[in-house]
Amino acid sequence: MNRVGIGIDVHRFVSGRKLILGGVDVPHAHGLDGHSDADVLAHAIADALLGALALGDIGKFYPPSDMKFKNMDSMVIVRECAERVRQAGWRINNVDAMIVAQAPKLAAFIPQMQELLAKHLGVAATQVGVKATTSEHMGFTGRKEGIAVFAIASVDA
Repeated sequence: MNRVGIGIDVHRFVSGRKLILGGVDVPHAHGLDGHSDADVLAHAIADALLGALALGDIGKFYPPSDMKFKNMDSMVIVRECAERVRQAGWRINNVDAMIVAQAPKLAAFIPQMQELLAKHLGVAATQVGVKATTSEHMGFTGRKEGIAVFAIASVDA
């Protein structure tokens, strides 16, 4: 049996923080606002994994109201969500994600993101798709106010 889940996350840019995407420190004038390290890519992928098993979203397991998750490394979230999939008797087939950001340019960082995500998911890098696009200067991403990510995960029993 196969199941799929979708994850969507958005974070606004803020001064004074690093920009972390897929566990990679991406040089940029702004980071992302959030309770954890605000890794919008990791969050969307974690939500897709949880969604594939109808377990809810990461807010259920890592509520922003809980200070123990303040500035948390989102790769821990990815690793723990992948472990939840395995503990439930499922195997991750693949994940795929689309980053929507007018800036910064991300192509040079994508291979490293795929490697780090694969490591924390416990899968091969060939099972992790990461792409980036702009929104052609439309909407909040086009105005360079933040980043959105859409992700899908496929699992089987």
